[in-house]
Amino acid sequence: MQAQEYLNRSLKELIGGKTASALKKSFRIGTAGELLNHYPRRYAERGQLTSFDRIEIGKPVTIMATISSVTARRMKTKRGFVLVVAVTDGKDHMELTFFNQKWREKELQVGRSGLFAGTVNEYHGARTLTHPQYQLFGSSDSSDLEALNDFAGSIIPVYPSSQAITSWQIAAAVDVVLASLEQLDEPIPIDLREKYQLMDRSEAIKAIHQPESHEDIERARLRLKYQEAFVLQAVLEFRRQKRRTLSAIARKPKKHALRESFDLSLPFTLTQGQIGIGQQIEKDLRGTSPMMRLLQGDVGSGKTIVALRAMLDVVESGGQAVLLAPTEVLAAQHFESLTSLLGGLSDSGSDSVTPSKGLDPKVKTTLLTGSLPLPARKQALLDIASGNSHIVVGTHALIQDHVDFFDLGLVVVDEQHRFGVEQRAALMSKGSQGVRPHLLVMTATPIPRTTALTVFGDLDISTLTEVPSMRAAVDTHIVSQQINPSHAARVWERMQEEVIAGNRVFIVCASISESAGDLDEDPESSQLPDIAGESRDHIVSVEQSLIELAQRFPAVRFAGLHGKMKPEEKRTVMKRFRSNEADAIDVLIATTVIEVGVDIPEATMMIINNAERFGISQLHQLRGRIGRGDKPGLCILMQERLMNPVAQKRLEAVASTRDGFELAQRDLELRGEGDVLGLEQSGAATSLRLLRVIEDVALIESVRQEVDALARTDHWSQTIAAIELAEFIRVDQLEKT
Repeated sequence: MQAQEYLNRSLKELIGGKTASALKKSFRIGTAGELLNHYPRRYAERGQLTSFDRIEIGKPVTIMATISSVTARRMKTKRGFVLVVAVTDGKDHMELTFFNQKWREKELQVGRSGLFAGTVNEYHGARTLTHPQYQLFGSSDSSDLEALNDFAGSIIPVYPSSQAITSWQIAAAVDVVLASLEQLDEPIPIDLREKYQLMDRSEAIKAIHQPESHEDIERARLRLKYQEAFVLQAVLEFRRQKRRTLSAIARKPKKHALRESFDLSLPFTLTQGQIGIGQQIEKDLRGTSPMMRLLQGDVGSGKTIVALRAMLDVVESGGQAVLLAPTEVLAAQHFESLTSLLGGLSDSGSDSVTPSKGLDPKVKTTLLTGSLPLPARKQALLDIASGNSHIVVGTHALIQDHVDFFDLGLVVVDEQHRFGVEQRAALMSKGSQGVRPHLLVMTATPIPRTTALTVFGDLDISTLTEVPSMRAAVDTHIVSQQINPSHAARVWERMQEEVIAGNRVFIVCASISESAGDLDEDPESSQLPDIAGESRDHIVSVEQSLIELAQRFPAVRFAGLHGKMKPEEKRTVMKRFRSNEADAIDVLIATTVIEVGVDIPEATMMIINNAERFGISQLHQLRGRIGRGDKPGLCILMQERLMNPVAQKRLEAVASTRDGFELAQRDLELRGEGDVLGLEQSGAATSLRLLRVIEDVALIESVRQEVDALARTDHWSQTIAAIELAEFIRVDQLEKT
């Protein structure tokens, strides 16, 4: 069997069903190749115990420690014994707790060292591992004889593990797979391997899993990092080349009458950034290859204005433009915002003239979402197919097969990270006459330069760095319920004062209700980061807050908003929150459905409950909902309990600055690439495992230069073929965006 075929072998055939099932369940690892790409997280060395300093509550860990004491005692409320084993790193202590397993005293003896694995909990202020799995050095347990091979050397690989499978069980499985591994195909040309003195691929795989020295580890990591960078940059270059072969209709309005009329109607002056990027986009739209541009800008930097000006050029040239939003709340907000911004240019009637033909053109904007009543939906589909609708705003409903466009010229995707590659591809396929529409993707989550090199290397990137002058200042403060209850009480008094002053207030909750299933199930919410040791008693919900605050402040008008409400209910609530009528809402208690796009100039205060549960980007986005008028804003990050150091740093970072680009860099540094890079965002078939876009930026740039040079040679097609063979991918099928 060839080595490449061996990598595709099922683990169930190679290592047995029980271990294979645990790997599949825990890490979605099902083949020999996927297991070999599951690299050690770190390496332990005999005589060097694991420091307990960075161990987090609620996280699975594998530690090397020494047993310092063993105590068995009867349980007070139940029959039987509890065995408490204290282990040390030479400085601090942790407890291992076993219930009704007193017999373990025989092997868990003071002075013995080994690996201990489990999920860290906290009990009476002490960190504990309850019923941990362990492997003692010098153990003769025949069931784990394979693992003893790893302990024979001085360097012990420690793998990302789970409750279902330990690090040493993974190491044993890797040993079995490596034993039959032959020479692997190379995706990197030999000239580059020799130039940078890189290990062979097979040699690097063996060295990273079974190192004999620290030099082995470093050389293996360099080789595998280079491979990740090389494959990704080659895929991006291939996509850039293929993009240049695609056809698009050049959109060349003769007079830019719509855009100029729009600019004159604005109650503010465009920033130089908006004007400059508008000129870049205008040049792209005049080309016969589809524009593929990423527009990034901080919260409130005016991306929607830039996009609308481009849409008007496309409309004036006879085409249609689409704005794709991730949620119905945001789609409805965009529809109302665009209609308002267009002012006298907007055609509110059902009969309009194609702008390229009419003397006094009006722009018809149409909203299409999944919840539209059937008659309205049918009319919207008819208007879109006939060309009667010029700008279409919608959600995933736009992607469905039965949505046909008369002449789709421009696709604008808002919050592009909320959409998968296939979803964007489906909309891009709706261009007429077999050509592609132009594409503008927007994000209010700024992307560090190093990330852009790896993830968006096939897009032209425009960045809005200026914030319009009418945006007010926003102060951000962290308030702890536990540390300072009086400050927490003052927050609610301040909320009432804002309402009395005629302002609006947002309250954000991580949960819809108290029921077990409602913690993270808001379908329009970003995925919340897991917080170690968090119990449901500490999670403030929308429903709970509505009841408690309405009782406490009867004169304040509260309402809730979350993803499980019907679309019509959401629209009604948002309309009342935006209104100045008698039934207006003063305080909106919501989940993260209000994270992006919601524009309420009267909103001056935001209280984020359980702020420790949200990531930096999400907190920054939420905070962007206030201070959008001329009044200063106040954002309160409420933490319900003391946090681990990483969560604390997240809140401190958000409180320290409103610069989204600085926060994006801090976020990358705190979270690492595992959460930042992935299949949906990169569009590539492989994810980065060792490459670090902060510390390896020089390597990434060097590889990009080599790939650029290689792409201009006769060896380029051979390089792509080698990548396809080595990585089990079809590079031409990756061109989906």
